[in-house]
Amino acid sequence: MDIKRYSENAVTVYIGDEISEMVNKTLVNLKNELESRGIEGVTEIVISYTSLIIYFDIFKVRGEELEALFKEIDLEALEGQPFEYKLIEIPVCYGGAFGPDLERFKEDGLSPEEVIEMHSGTEYLVYMLGFMPGFPYLGGLDEKLFKARLDNPRTSIPAGSVGIGGKQTGMYPFTSPGGWNLLGRTPVPLFDEGREPSILYEAGDRIIFKPIDEDEYKAIEQQVADGEYEVNITRREAE
Repeated sequence: MDIKRYSENAVTVYIGDEISEMVNKTLVNLKNELESRGIEGVTEIVISYTSLIIYFDIFKVRGEELEALFKEIDLEALEGQPFEYKLIEIPVCYGGAFGPDLERFKEDGLSPEEVIEMHSGTEYLVYMLGFMPGFPYLGGLDEKLFKARLDNPRTSIPAGSVGIGGKQTGMYPFTSPGGWNLLGRTPVPLFDEGREPSILYEAGDRIIFKPIDEDEYKAIEQQVADGEYEVNITRREAE
């Protein structure tokens, strides 16, 4: 555990330098341990690939206190500790106007049907959220689907777009520029201020994509607008 201070209101803890499921699990357990202690003054805890950042109110707790707290925690005990995570099913309409880059995988010897089958047949680990609120960086992509980012990024990608960038897959919660290869789009809002929670997933959770056709997309879109759609979420325990 390597502890660093980069600002007066944040402490960063590094757990090695390798991106792995074990590191992610340790970071999630560390976050859960800290939250269970109800430390006054802590405003937010954020997980990245190999680190955890605690943001705090400098008028309620000192950085030195948090650093001392980290040194008290048995990291090895946390590594083997199970925790509950959510498996979130995200419906995706692949190809066509929703996934203009699906056809690009033909240059890799893959048909659109093969890409859809491989991409939707996996439970992806949420390593972290970044780039924008609700954008998940997902691990577990089949190496046959690895695809370099576009040489010329698009200036506008629709919210809900699902894509591949290098060795990762992810989703765009908002309309924004981007250079990922777009496979499809989900009608489910990935960030919704009127929903509790506003983001359905966090680091340590899993996401699985469910293929739907355009008629199903429109039906779900209407259900979302009417406040009648419920995302399929199941709770599981990480071993």
